[in-house]
Parts: sequence; C-alpha cells; structure tokens
Amino acid sequence: MTPDPHAALMTEGDRLARHLTQTLHVTAHDPARLTLLGRSLALNLTRAFQQTLEHVTRHAGHPVHAQLTCDAHGHATLHLTRAGPSSHDLPLGDLPAADLLRDLLWPHGTLHPAIREHLQDALSGSEHHATRALVAALRHPSVLKGMEAKIRAALPRP
Repeated sequence: MTPDPHAALMTEGDRLARHLTQTLHVTAHDPARLTLLGRSLALNLTRAFQQTLEHVTRHAGHPVHAQLTCDAHGHATLHLTRAGPSSHDLPLGDLPAADLLRDLLWPHGTLHPAIREHLQDALSGSEHHATRALVAALRHPSVLKGMEAKIRAALPRP
C-alpha cells in the first residue's frame, strides 16, 4: 500500500503539536485544539511554501515544481524538481516537511517569542480568534524570512 502524503503531513502536524506542548502553556482542555493547531501549521506552512516556491521560481525564469510525497519511511516530503529539456524533470532533491517546519518555526533552535504568543493566543477564545492568531503566526517576519531563504536556496546561483 502506497503511503498517503496528506496523512503523513497530518502525522507531522501531530508531532508538531506534541513539540508545542513543551513550549506553550497547555491546560487539560487544550489537547484537541493543540492537535488542530499543529495540523493547521503543518498543512498551511507546507502548502504556502510549495505554492510560493513554484510562483517565485517560475517568475524568476527557473521554475521549480514541489510535489508532496512520502519518503521511504512514510514521512511527508516535498520532492523538488526543475523542468528540464524535452519535458524531463531534473531532480533537485527532497525537503522533508519536518525540516521545513523546524526551519520556519524554530530557525535558531527556539520559537520566536512573537510566534509563541500568537500560538498561545490561538489556544484560547473562539475559532475565529484562533484562526486570526494562527494567520498572524504564519505571516510573522521570521517565518517569511525563513521561507525566502529556502526559496533562494532552490534558485540557481548567478
């Protein structure tokens, strides 16, 4: 049976939620919302990176395609390829979702204090409130800088 990349990404979100329990103040009522938060972060960050990478590299004249797949161990991975001659894709390598999430959320080994505040805030209040807090975390400059660095790494050196 072929592993399901979407299910693997949700598993990555569950790992992320467990990791966040060590960082955020979690009460007995928070585990379900924390799981939802971890899965939302995994899904949204991975998709945002995938779409942004493809958009930016296409406009830069060096299109890179990123396909969500599973590695040999069943972990979610973005398989990066560059369009080659005669419609043959040239492999650029794989970017494990776990590495992407770590690099975007914990770029220097720690969660940025503002992102931690947004995620903590997402654990409380209404769903609308939680969604706004999650979006604020995703749009934080440290996440965007990390995404920019990953995209630059995929572009050919001048």
